[in-house]
Amino acid sequence: MDELLRLLKTNARASAADLAAMLNLSEEAVRERIADYEKDGTIRGYQAIVNDDRLDLDRVQAVIEVKITPEREGGFDRIASRIGKFPEVESLFLMSGTYDLLVFLHGRTLRDIAAFVSEKLATIEGVVSTSTHFMLKTYKTNGVLMDKEPTDERLKVTP
Repeated sequence: MDELLRLLKTNARASAADLAAMLNLSEEAVRERIADYEKDGTIRGYQAIVNDDRLDLDRVQAVIEVKITPEREGGFDRIASRIGKFPEVESLFLMSGTYDLLVFLHGRTLRDIAAFVSEKLATIEGVVSTSTHFMLKTYKTNGVLMDKEPTDERLKVTP
């Protein structure tokens, strides 16, 4: 992976000046490369990683394994595209193994998730079966530990 992309994945709030200093490039070169990545779709967006467990949210998260019959001509892509358009769906992956798709989604209640599966997902032509798993607690997401407070790992220097 390009070093600039690695740095942005670690901290998308880093300034062009800071990134330029770390990469030994000019600020303008960094801005241009970021603009190129955004234009060609390599960078799709910027997000804060939020610990939902610390917020008073009425929200349930689930993972659904979906077995589908691939379509002629479209394979898995057409069905995956249709599933991905639902606002409840946060992430969607083509997988190897017993199930074909892995869907991460959210709802207000367990009933919301159940309704999504029975009324929206299961009714899509080509969906053969599903297996739903509810997330109870988040320990780590996107490479960030949720329970551990950030600490300075450097040794303390004393005079």
